[in-house]
Order: sequence, then C-alpha cells, then structure tokens
Amino acid sequence: MTTSSTQLHEWRVTGMDCGSCAAKVRGAVEQLPGVAEVDVALMTERLRLRLDEAQTRTSEIETAVRGVGFGIAPRGAPPERVKGAFVLPDGAPPVASDTPEPDAASDAPAPQRWYQSRKGRMLLGTGALLLLAWAIELGIGGAPAHWAFALATLLGLAPVARTALALARARMPFTIEMLMTIAALGALVIGAAEEAALVVFLFALGEMLEGLAAGKARDGIRALAELVPRTARVVVGSRIREMPAAGLSVGQVVQVRPGDRVPADGTVVSGRSGLDESPVTGESVPVLKEPGAEVFAGSINTEAELRVRVSRDAEDNTISRIVRLVEEAESARAPTERFIARFSRWYMPAVVVVAALVAVLPPLVAGGAWETWIYRGLALLLIGCPCALVISVPASIASALSAGARHGLLLKGGAVIEAAARTTLVAFDKTGTLTEGRPQVTALAPLAGSETELLRIAAGVETGASHPLAKAILARAEAEGLEPPAATEASAIPGLGATATVEGRRWTVGAPRLAAETGVLSADARARAEALEAGGQTVVAVFAPDTLLGLIALRDEPRPDATPAVAELAAMGIGSVMLTGDNARTAEAIAARIGLDHRAGLLPEDKVTELGKLTRDARVMMIGDGINDAPALATAHVGIAMGSGTDVALETADGALLRNRVADVAALLRLSRATMANIRQNVAIALGLKGVFLVTTVLGLTGLWIAILADTGATVLVTLNALRLLGFRPGAR
Repeated sequence: MTTSSTQLHEWRVTGMDCGSCAAKVRGAVEQLPGVAEVDVALMTERLRLRLDEAQTRTSEIETAVRGVGFGIAPRGAPPERVKGAFVLPDGAPPVASDTPEPDAASDAPAPQRWYQSRKGRMLLGTGALLLLAWAIELGIGGAPAHWAFALATLLGLAPVARTALALARARMPFTIEMLMTIAALGALVIGAAEEAALVVFLFALGEMLEGLAAGKARDGIRALAELVPRTARVVVGSRIREMPAAGLSVGQVVQVRPGDRVPADGTVVSGRSGLDESPVTGESVPVLKEPGAEVFAGSINTEAELRVRVSRDAEDNTISRIVRLVEEAESARAPTERFIARFSRWYMPAVVVVAALVAVLPPLVAGGAWETWIYRGLALLLIGCPCALVISVPASIASALSAGARHGLLLKGGAVIEAAARTTLVAFDKTGTLTEGRPQVTALAPLAGSETELLRIAAGVETGASHPLAKAILARAEAEGLEPPAATEASAIPGLGATATVEGRRWTVGAPRLAAETGVLSADARARAEALEAGGQTVVAVFAPDTLLGLIALRDEPRPDATPAVAELAAMGIGSVMLTGDNARTAEAIAARIGLDHRAGLLPEDKVTELGKLTRDARVMMIGDGINDAPALATAHVGIAMGSGTDVALETADGALLRNRVADVAALLRLSRATMANIRQNVAIALGLKGVFLVTTVLGLTGLWIAILADTGATVLVTLNALRLLGFRPGAR
C-alpha cells in the first residue's frame, strides 16, 4: 500500500543480462522495510520503487543491489563501472573503477571492449587457469594435474559462491550461482576435477556471451537518446552563442546549419530547407520545411540554414517522449511474459527436487553406483536455471520496441504488442486519419446574403477553433482578404459544429441537421446540401435561430496510401471500417473510394457505443488523431494515434504512427505478429533444449559441461533470435 510518506525513486542498474538478473535485483530490495511497487526493467536497466525513507534509506537500497553483484547509480548520474580481478562473475560485489567516468549528462556508459569488462576478465582468467591445468596434465599428469584442475575450479568458483551466499541471505536460494556452486563442488568431491574446471570456464563464457547479446539488444534503445545534439546555437540579437541543448527553453530561437541536427522541437521562423526526419520517423525522403512548419528534435538539416523557435522543453521533445515511451513500455508486460514469470518460479525448485531424486533413488532402490548417479544429479542442477525461459519474452519485446521506434511505430509495451497481434478488425477515424486532414472550401452557397457575408460570419464563429473544417474556413477568408468580425460567448458543439455571438446575433456553423432541428433548413436547402454530400463533400450550414445564411461545402481528400493500405490489411485477413461524424452520403463516397465499410453520423459517444458492438465479435484496433477520438481509442482493444494527432490522443492511445501513414497500420500489425512468432520460437528453444538435455543427462548420454551449455547456450540463442527483430522493415512482407 502506498502512503503519503513514500516517494518514488529511480536508479540505473548495470550488469543485468537476463531475466534472473532482474529477479535478483527485485528480490534484494523487496525484502527491505518501507519498499513498495518495485519495478525492474531489464533492457532499459532501470530500478524504480516507492520508498519510505523513515524505514530504509536510499543508500541501503544501493548497498543491497551492490551486495548481489550489480552496479547502481541514480538515473541521470554517471553509471558505475564495475571493476575487479578476472575472477569476478556477474554476481560479485563491484569496487571502484579506474575507467574514466562518462559525461554526467549521459545515462549511457562509455564504450568498453569485451575484455575490459568484469565478465571478460573472468572469462580470460578462468580460461588461463584451465589452460595451465591442462599443461600440467600433459607435462606431469597424475595427482599434480588433479590438484591443478581443483585449484582452477576453486579460484574461478570463489566469487560465484560468494554471490550465491549473498543471494541466499536475500531469500533467493535457487539461483544459477547456487546451482553452479553445488555442481562444481560436488564434481570435485566425486573426483571429476577436470570437468568441474571446464564447467566453470563454460559458465564464464556463457555469461560473457549473454552480456554481449543483451548489450546489443539495448543498443537500439540507447541510440534513440543520442539523436538530439548535445549543444545548440542560440540566436541572441545579432550574435550566435552555443549552449547545452538540454538547457533550451520555450521561445528561444536556434540556428540550424546544413548538416546539423535540430536540437529541439520547434517551428521554423525563417529559412527554407529539406529535413531528413528518418532518425525520428523512419521516413527516408527529406521533407521540405518553410516558415510556420513544425520540426522534430533529432531531424537532420540537409540543404540551407533554418532558424527555429523552440516549442517544447528538452524533457518533453519528440525524442524524449519516444525514449520515455519505450522505457515505460517494458513495464507493461505481456500476458505471456507474466505467465512465464509465474511458471519459472516453480520450474527451478522442481528441477532441483528431480536432481536430488536422480542422485539418491537409483543407488538406494536399484543399487546403482553412487558416483554415477550423483554426477547425473549434479548435471541436472545446471539445467534447472530458467534464464533462457525468463528472457525469451522481454528480449523479443525490447527488440520489437526498438525496431518499431526507428521506423515511427510506437507501442506502449508487450501487452499492447500481444493484443495488436490478435487484431482482426481495424476501425479508422476519417478526418486526419484516412483523409489528409486539410479540407478546403470548394463551394459557397449563400441563401440569405452574399458569398462574402456568408464567409465572413462563418469565419467569425470559427475564430480560434482547431477543427480542420474551421481552419479551412478561416484559410479561405484570409485568402479573400476578409477580416473576421469579433465573436463572443463562443463554444463548441461536440461532433456537430460551433456557435458564437457575432454582431449581436447568435450564429451557428454546423451540420445541416442542426439547422433542420432549429427549423431553418428549407426543402430546397436540404436538396442542395444532399447533392453536395453525394459528391463526397462535407457541408456545413451557417444559421441563426431564425435565418439560414447559407451553406459551405468542403472536401478533404483521402490520403494517397489509404486505398492500398486497406487492401493490404484485407490480404492479411484483417477487416476495415471507417467511423466518422460526417454525414452518410459523404462517408459513403469516401468509403467507396478507399474500399472499406463505414459507420456515419457518429458523435464521440456514438463511436464508443459502436466500438462496443464491434469488440463483441472481433479484436478491434482503433486508429484516430483528434481529441474527439480519445474515448474511442481507450475503448478499443488497441488504440493507435496518428503522429500528427493531439497530445490527448497520443496519451490515451496504446501507440502512435509518427509518419502519419495509413500504410504503417499494416506495418505495425506485421511487427506485432512477427514479435509473437519470435516469442513462441524463443519459448520452444528454451524449453526444448532443457527438455532434451534433461533426458540425455538422466540416460547418461551428456555430462556437466554439456549441461551448462543447456543453460547459458539457450540464453544466448534466445537473445540472438530476439535480435533478428531489429532488422524489421516496414515495407517487408
């Protein structure tokens, strides 16, 4: 239970390479008093918890984590470098490093070659000891060789055993370190010293490979944070001065030279140039930016100088939001991952029990050789660690999140990916999603005045409105040089229009049915509106309680990729439907051009009701972009916001399409399906290898050194398989 005395704390934990590592960190801190809501994110190396510092200090949290063998530092502080003798395993306590600390502004460690890491030093050290023992065996043999292998085992095993005891004190007795310690010491007792030394070396090799694979999986996530330049060129009067990009504030103007990365989200105030937005959205073709255009932090200026006014603080720019989303997504665990986590808690103790029975029952019941069956029992112990199984899901999810983020496909966690993979129906909003979202006025039909008066009054009512239709009316008025009259008491009619008092009268700009309900829509006006709507145009009426001033027709063209995108979804066996507040005739015309079903005349609450009906018979993904779509996005099984959508839609949604492409819906679904297939492959690898070696070990076909490969080898294979997702391409089938 969270109380008012608890505070949220966050650290970066280094040295975690598999799911059991995260479990060790969690177990080390959960037992401390005053600790609640512990969240350990493996791929983003994050520890987050709530802490009552009256019961436990933050320094005690850090001591507990270091005690089970991991480096720890507050988020944003320089990460710890773990240094020590070559025998330090993943679980050994870190000591001070002689490696220069990275920039405190960065949360990522400085590049380090594999042999400089503690796992690398352990591998080299255990390897050197093993080679020395083999040399003694070849040169002298006999007892000296036996004791050389025993010494190599003990030296290599010492830090592993130390960590095993620390974890046992933290109420985690069933760890790979404990199983390694028992198996290696047991092998020495029964005289298998050479194999014990080999097992310790193979353990070090597996740990090293796990570290390299996990680091590769994290590279994609780390690379996102490096997209924003460290410095910015700020315009101060007639001078340019450099300052840290993290210190930029809203309203400052920055210079972006050709070849520079944009240091902040903002709006172009001068200049005209193409921007390569591929680092942010995956879009490879440079996008022309002119005064008034919005730009993303991390985009690359390709042609000419731009001056950009900062519109978001550094911690809230597009890149920061993507990184934050990817980091937070790891905590939203998929149902499959939660099931595997529960299963693994029983799996290891069960294998330990089986190993004990294998070691003692055959000699006691059937008169088998104690040495033979103890050896087989020890081998079974090494198969008991569920590392490969536990990491099978998060490794795939992390790779998928990273690959998606590089191509403008953002998903908020494994649960969303799993739900998206089961999608059978995609529901699209119309305006700004299937269409460009930039309607233009195509016809003015005055009924009680001139075209100028009709447009002028409509512009007055819509002044300050953000709806695409309102913007189109204001743009037409500006193009004709009209000054909108002042409006008071303005308000929106959700899904239908807007109303305001203009020049002493209450005017409404909205759907013709509003005018019909008011009683001012004549039969001739209705017929004219229906004729315009039949041509695929949206019609709004401009009226007062006793007067219909006229009709305005607008057209919003479908996106060029909408039709092929819907066809591609159909080829994947996924249905499509358009949900719109527009009238039935316009909706039918647009839907027919794109090739999908439609539901028209829906208010925001009607969309929620309609989605409720659709979700009874299908797994529905909703795609929308506006604030009116937020309730619908939350109602669907999966809600995805177009990248140009409002902050409300982006926050409510389960993901986002940054490139504003309808075609990316199919790409997102392919990524989700590929991820779930990858997870199934990983689970099969993890359980399959352990199952095979479980049988072969009991039958005496494989021994200790093969058993350790069944654990670490499976972990490496699972991680490498997950890394294949980093090669995902949106256009690939």
